[in-house]
Amino acid sequence: MPTQTEQTQQVIDTAIRLGVVGLIIYSCLQIFNPFVLPVAWGIIIAVAVYPLHQRIESALGGRSRLALAVFVLFGLTLLIVPSVLLAESVVDAIQGAWTAYEDGSLHVPPPSSSVKEWPVVGERLYATWSAANQNLTTTLERFSGQLTHLATKLLAGAASAGGTVLQFLISILIAAVLMANAEGGRALAHAIGRRLAGEAGADFADLATATTRSVAQGVLGVALIQAILSGVGMLAVGVPAAGLWALLVLVLAIVQLPPLLVLAPAIIYVFSASATVPAVLFMIWGIIVSASDAFLKPLLLGRGLDVPMLVILIGAIGGMMVAGVIGLFVGAVVLALAYKLFMAWLEPATQPAAEVAE
Repeated sequence: MPTQTEQTQQVIDTAIRLGVVGLIIYSCLQIFNPFVLPVAWGIIIAVAVYPLHQRIESALGGRSRLALAVFVLFGLTLLIVPSVLLAESVVDAIQGAWTAYEDGSLHVPPPSSSVKEWPVVGERLYATWSAANQNLTTTLERFSGQLTHLATKLLAGAASAGGTVLQFLISILIAAVLMANAEGGRALAHAIGRRLAGEAGADFADLATATTRSVAQGVLGVALIQAILSGVGMLAVGVPAAGLWALLVLVLAIVQLPPLLVLAPAIIYVFSASATVPAVLFMIWGIIVSASDAFLKPLLLGRGLDVPMLVILIGAIGGMMVAGVIGLFVGAVVLALAYKLFMAWLEPATQPAAEVAE
């Protein structure tokens, strides 16, 4: 029987050990913190595209390293080329507008009389638009404060976008490393799952993998399809800066807002600048693109999962509202796991009722 002094010594020793372990964990978190987002995105990308990587590897005769090189080159090209083209398009548009403003050739077309009839903003918009048509310099001076604030926001957004592109470049390289060690990663995920939830832990790890792929297909995939279709339609009818508008459609579709919020101003512009027939066709095209997620999501979201599509969708939207775009995946995975745990908890209560019914 240990004495009171020995018990006190044991308590102190335990507290010191726990404190040291806690300090080590805290230090590790602080050191790893700058890499959390790139690594998280690397894991998501690796999980989402691994089936595609396997197909590429099979097509290349089982040469895994060559397949990884193809993936990295394709991923970097897919990220860098649109970013460069978009940046060039924006810079050229700004330079062209500034040059036209300096030499006096920049001209705002007069508004249509129908603008007055728009609800809430019609009268004020028509007056401002008419003033800009008559004297653009005076109108710009009138709104100089708002324009300066907007320019500052745009510059900050451009800097943030540049950082995001760099982050995704790093994430693609991390994803390639993870896919090169896919079997070891899968075994590690199963080991952690079993440690946390027993034998069912491996199934939970596989469910998290399948849910990540489902969200990538059903949310990001649908958003990408809508952005491409929107961009094609705007290019066909000559909407200026179609690439920038398509990027905005992509962002809205990812955050689960209707692309029509971006397409509606483009439709109004086409009606004011083009003939009636192409304008009507573009309006129909925009409505179809905006409503396409109604039948695309059931096809892609939750496919192959033993979890209702609504659970995945609510998890993705809720996670995005809490943690941004990465929350799309984290929220869907967490809610899917919670759903499976809840159903497993219900099983003992439902089995006797089923046996009685038999």
